[in-house]
Amino acid sequence: MKSAEIRARFLGHFERNGHAVVPSAPLPFDDPNLLFVNAGMVQFVPYFVGQQTPPWPRATSVQKVIRTPDIDEVGKTTRHGTFFQMNGNFSFGDYFKSDAVRLAWELSTNPVEQGGFGLDGERIWATVYLDDDEAVDIWHSEIGLPLDRIVRKGMDDNFWSMGIPGPCGPCSELYYDRGPDYGIEGGPAVDEDRYMEFWNLVFMQNERGANTGPGKSDYPVLGELPRKNIDTGMGMERMATLLQGVDNMYEIDETRPVLDRAATLAGKVYGAHSGHAASESHPDDVRLRIVADHVRTALMLIGDGVTPANEGRGYVLRRIMRRAIRAMRLLGVQEPVLPELLPVSRDAMAPSYPELATDFGRIEMIAYAEEDTFLRTLASGTTILDTAVAQTKAQGGAQLSGTSAFQLHDTYGFPIDLTLEMAAEQGLTVDQEGFRTLMAEQRQRAKADSRSKKTAHADLSVFRTLRDQGETPFTGYEELETETTVRGLVRDGALVPAAQQGESVEVVLDRTPFYAESGGQIADEGVIRVGDATLQVLDVQKAVKGLIVHRAVVASGEVVSGAGAVASVDPEWRTSARQAHSGTHIVHAALRHVLGPSALQSGSYNKPGYLRLDFAWGRALDAATRADIEDVANQALRRDLPVGVQYVSLAQARELGALALFGETYDEIVRVVEIGGAWSRELCGGTHVAHASQVGTITLLGESSVGSGLRRVEAYVGIEAMRHLATERALVAGLADTLKVPADQVPDRVAALVERLRVAERELGRLKAAAVLSSAGELAAGAESVVTARGAVQLVAAAAAAGVAGNDLRSLALDVRNRLAHGEAGVVLLASPDEKGGAAFVAAVNDAGQQAGLRAGDLVKAFAPVLGARGGGKADVAQGAGGDAGKLTDALAVARAYVADPA
Repeated sequence: MKSAEIRARFLGHFERNGHAVVPSAPLPFDDPNLLFVNAGMVQFVPYFVGQQTPPWPRATSVQKVIRTPDIDEVGKTTRHGTFFQMNGNFSFGDYFKSDAVRLAWELSTNPVEQGGFGLDGERIWATVYLDDDEAVDIWHSEIGLPLDRIVRKGMDDNFWSMGIPGPCGPCSELYYDRGPDYGIEGGPAVDEDRYMEFWNLVFMQNERGANTGPGKSDYPVLGELPRKNIDTGMGMERMATLLQGVDNMYEIDETRPVLDRAATLAGKVYGAHSGHAASESHPDDVRLRIVADHVRTALMLIGDGVTPANEGRGYVLRRIMRRAIRAMRLLGVQEPVLPELLPVSRDAMAPSYPELATDFGRIEMIAYAEEDTFLRTLASGTTILDTAVAQTKAQGGAQLSGTSAFQLHDTYGFPIDLTLEMAAEQGLTVDQEGFRTLMAEQRQRAKADSRSKKTAHADLSVFRTLRDQGETPFTGYEELETETTVRGLVRDGALVPAAQQGESVEVVLDRTPFYAESGGQIADEGVIRVGDATLQVLDVQKAVKGLIVHRAVVASGEVVSGAGAVASVDPEWRTSARQAHSGTHIVHAALRHVLGPSALQSGSYNKPGYLRLDFAWGRALDAATRADIEDVANQALRRDLPVGVQYVSLAQARELGALALFGETYDEIVRVVEIGGAWSRELCGGTHVAHASQVGTITLLGESSVGSGLRRVEAYVGIEAMRHLATERALVAGLADTLKVPADQVPDRVAALVERLRVAERELGRLKAAAVLSSAGELAAGAESVVTARGAVQLVAAAAAAGVAGNDLRSLALDVRNRLAHGEAGVVLLASPDEKGGAAFVAAVNDAGQQAGLRAGDLVKAFAPVLGARGGGKADVAQGAGGDAGKLTDALAVARAYVADPA
């Protein structure tokens, strides 16, 4: 049975049993404690913890999930993966244990022709929490499961919580006996490879307190919840493994095609070296599993709007992609691999997620750009590794330091296994213990940072109480001033009866014209008048779904809860905000018109007079393309395209082709904003102009990269655009006046001046170099003779003219060395103070000097520390820079001492 059919059967079973089918939340979830959705119930947490009232008594979903804590274990066993799908059914104070068990058993064991999965009930085991006699009785008395196939387990295994204070409860897990080929007899307490867990039923009936110890179960259970809930999770990949008759999740229909294609590219045969036991996994099999898992994970993350970056979600994606690419490299494939593998994963996943096929142009652009970037990183990292290897060998070492390996890994993204491989090729080992120590310290810092940020869900009970009185109707689409009533005043999380002048307070009104920040549009500004009192509105947010909260300061008078009020949005602010938001839609449409449909928005921000828009694109936009985009946008304004709004179901919006923002979740009824009909059609709750011409004008400010495959455009709109153009016009006029040419000739005149400047700088450089080299004869003539145990040495150790650095100082030192008496040992050390108080320095030793045991690199290593500088090089030439030029006299004395006695 294919995964897409498992999905359909699961949702269909629970829909027939009264559950609302809820779409999967996007992987990048808006939660301060999470980078990604890491469990099937995440989007339902506000209902479980009582922050919001659930819109349905029972629900079902197939949730996309990412878990990366054990990413380094992926592939080493067949049980670890980063992306998986959790099929779940949920009850919010509706049914409880008996129905949860019955519904799971029916779907698991009902025949395939009756819509079930057809599992053999005689091979199913159940685990329960130690003292959950009720669950034991349900399994035994109602389902008929023998007592010897019901296993009691402790809190670590069969008691669930979110890891923070809040709901918790015992759980019951379903296991399937795969037979003696997979392990020994005795149930899940004996062998969890043979007995595979495929469903977990959580009976959310208790409330837990804060942790009292280091263990995950070190917390008190405070009592029972007023409403008991059900949260279950059936692993899609686990069920597919069972129903497709394969060994593990890497061999199911959604992952095996990628693994097979990777094996073909590498000329390998998966499984040729190993059996079922994880300990028998051959390195090639491990790498192929890494590729199969990570390519699918990258596909799903990019599909949900994540782009590679150096922090946060983007860093997780980048790391996953680079692990897949380097695994293929270690399998012997040097060429780009994602163009071969990503389409295979798309075809495997599209039956369940058709949007992956329709949006693949954007996905592949981002993915392939990231692979190109990483391949360049590998090239540069190889150069850095070669340097570290050479330095290690020059010092007589046989082991690359852990610090060098960590720097390559942490700074350059160079993988440790590639460092091990390439160091071994050059006869070196790597200090893996030192590397692991540094990695552990980094992980501890990351965990400490994570712990400092992780808290229980904020106490929003006061806002939930206010929300229970009804939603806050938004009147701002129709009016800027609304008569209303102060429903509540909140300070420090508690309701207060009144607020005095100068106090900050959160205000909830019965209705409001103020737009709450969302969809990239910042909140409105304005005032709320309550009798003789005035509140200045500073921000507007949705504290809980459906409740608009105004953060304000009392400018005058006293505000009393329950009083009548007039809420007034600043009309100039709203006009400019509408221009900016409509301008964002128009620029987005212009991008797609010029660049093609794959240039999809992945984020935006707009405020009065300004907008920025991030979009998927793999390269910089040249000046001509930017001009085309700006022209298409302003042509839309000139044509005065009508702006319309319609409210339709989410399914209807998709049929219309309305564009949605990545990472956003939407209600079943959505607001579609159209500009010129199909010319621009997007899901949006923001405020907009009535006709395109009301935007005024749009002026692009620039375009830049914000990550692999992701670009950003910025623009002014309306009066701000006009002011910007006026400033540029005045600038051009001023340049024209200074240059004494017409405005249209300014670019040519500036280009001519720049070229003249370049010519002058080159001539100046030539004269400066000639002046520097002209002192070579004088310096050579002043060479002193230093008597050593190996004979006399000609030494020039001097401070050259200030400001001589780089190639000039090197050329001078070599010229002086060449002028010394031939056949005699000669050493030159020149230093030149720089404008920052440090010094550049170069040492040069001729052949006779090297034969006498003198080395330029060793001379620099003796000289540089006296200055507090760093340097190095080879036996004939070495150089460095930095330190304190005030210590040159002392440093030159140390250099002379080295020449006199190099030992």
